Amino acid sequence: MNDFDVLVVGGGINGTGLARDLAGRGWRVLLAEAQDLAQHTSSSSTKLVHGGLRYLETWEFGLVRKALQEREVLLRSAPHLIQPLRFVLPHAPHLRPSWMIRAGLFLYDHLARRELLPGSHALRLKGSVYGEPLKPEFTRGFVYSDGWVDDARLVVANAQDAHARGTEVLTRCAVTRAERGADAWRVTLQDGRTLRSRALVNAAGPWAEAFLRGQGLPARRLRLVKGSHIVVDQRFAHDHAYIFQNPDGRIMFALPFQDRFTLIGTTDVELAEHEPPPAHAQIDADEIAYLCGQASSYLARPVTPADVRWSYAGVRPLLDEGGSASSVTRDYLLETEASGAPLLNVWGGKLTTYRKLAEDGATQLGRLLGDERRPWTADARLAGGDLGAHGVDIAGFTAALLARHPNRRAALVSRLARAYGSAATELLGAVPGTEIAPGLFDNELRHLVDHEWARSADDVLWRRSKLGLHYTAEQREAVAAWFGSR
Repeated sequence: MNDFDVLVVGGGINGTGLARDLAGRGWRVLLAEAQDLAQHTSSSSTKLVHGGLRYLETWEFGLVRKALQEREVLLRSAPHLIQPLRFVLPHAPHLRPSWMIRAGLFLYDHLARRELLPGSHALRLKGSVYGEPLKPEFTRGFVYSDGWVDDARLVVANAQDAHARGTEVLTRCAVTRAERGADAWRVTLQDGRTLRSRALVNAAGPWAEAFLRGQGLPARRLRLVKGSHIVVDQRFAHDHAYIFQNPDGRIMFALPFQDRFTLIGTTDVELAEHEPPPAHAQIDADEIAYLCGQASSYLARPVTPADVRWSYAGVRPLLDEGGSASSVTRDYLLETEASGAPLLNVWGGKLTTYRKLAEDGATQLGRLLGDERRPWTADARLAGGDLGAHGVDIAGFTAALLARHPNRRAALVSRLARAYGSAATELLGAVPGTEIAPGLFDNELRHLVDHEWARSADDVLWRRSKLGLHYTAEQREAVAAWFGSR
C-alpha cells in the first residue's frame, strides 16, 4: 500500500507517540525513521517522568501541572517501564532558603491530582540511611516523589502499539524528498519507494528545522542544547535518588541505575552552528569535570573522571526564546500549516508530556483532514503494560513470574519482567536456545529483531537494554557476531 493518511517523520518519543495515537483513531499511518528508534535524544534523557520541580522558579506553572497530570497517566500505562521513585533533596541554605523549598514542594504536591505517589516531607539526614552517602554538613533535607522511566523502551512500546493498530514502521529509512501538493504529499524514501500521504508530521526532533529547510519549506529556529550524563559505580545502596542544587542555579540528579551503578546528570551546553551535528553528540572533558565536581560537593565519596564507567549525550531541540539554555521552556509547540496538504510541525517538548503532545497533535490533524476523531490514549495501556490482576504492581508481577519459573535465574526473570512486561510471560515460556552472552539467549534476540526492529548489537545492548554496561568487550562482540551471522 502506497497511499496513507499521515506520514510521520521521526522515530523518537514524539513521532512514535503520534503514530500510535493517529493509528488508534483509524488513520492509515506510516512512520519513517532515518536510523534506529530512539537512537538519539529519546534514549539520552535523565530517564525521569517528572513534573519539573525547578520550572516552578521560572513560573511555568502550566507546564508543571500538565507534566504532573501526565506523570499519573504514564505510571498506569506502562508500569513495567515507569515506576515511582522517591527523591532526597539535601538542604543547602546558602542556595535556597528552607521556606522556598517547602512552598515549592507544597505546590508540586497539589498542582495536579496525585493518587499513585506519596507526598513530600522534611527529612533529618543525620543518622539516616539517606544521609549516610552525603557529606556530614548536610543534616536536613526533603523527600518528594516522581517517576523513573526506561526511555528507549518507552519509544519501542509506542512503536509496537502503533504497529499493532496498523502503522507501517520503517527504520533506517530516511525521507529523502517530500513534495507538497494541493491535497497530498508525494514522498520519496531512502529505499527508493515513493508514496502519497494526505498529511505529513515533522517530528524529527533536533532535525526538525533542517528537515523543513531541506524540502524548501520555512522553519522556526531551534536551539540545540546538549545534555550529558555519566555512570559510575554505585554511590549509595538504598532505592531513593538525589536531587542536588548547584551554585550556578541549576539542579542535578544522582539516580540508582542498573542495580550496580549511579547515573549522574545533566548538563546544558548550547551547540553552535559550526559544531558537529546532533547525531555525533558526545560528552566533553569540561562536562565530565562539571558533573564530577558538583556531585562531589554533596557526596562523601568523591566522583572523579577516572570513575566514569559510561557516558552518553543527547541533543534537546528547544524553542529559541532567548535567555540561558537552562531557562528555555521545555514545553512543546504544535504548529499546523494548511496552505496545501496539511503539515504538522512538532517543536520542543519533554519526555513526560509526549502522550499529551500526541493527543493534541492528532486532534489538530483530524481537523485539517476534515474528520476530528476522539482521543483514546489517556486510559490505554502500552505494549506490555497490562499486568492483569497485578495492576501497576510490577514487583508482584515479577514475583508471580519467579514462582511460575523456579528454574530460571531470578535476575533474568526480573530483567525480562521490567523490560517486556506481560510479553515476558511468552519469552519465559519459550525454549531459550543458545545463551549468546550472560543472561541473553537466542530467543530474546530473535524477539528483538522480529518485534522490536533491532538490527545491530548496539540496538540491543545500549537502547533496548543496558546490558552493554554489564558485559565485557568479548561478550558484547558475541552479540555482534550473532547479528553478523544473520
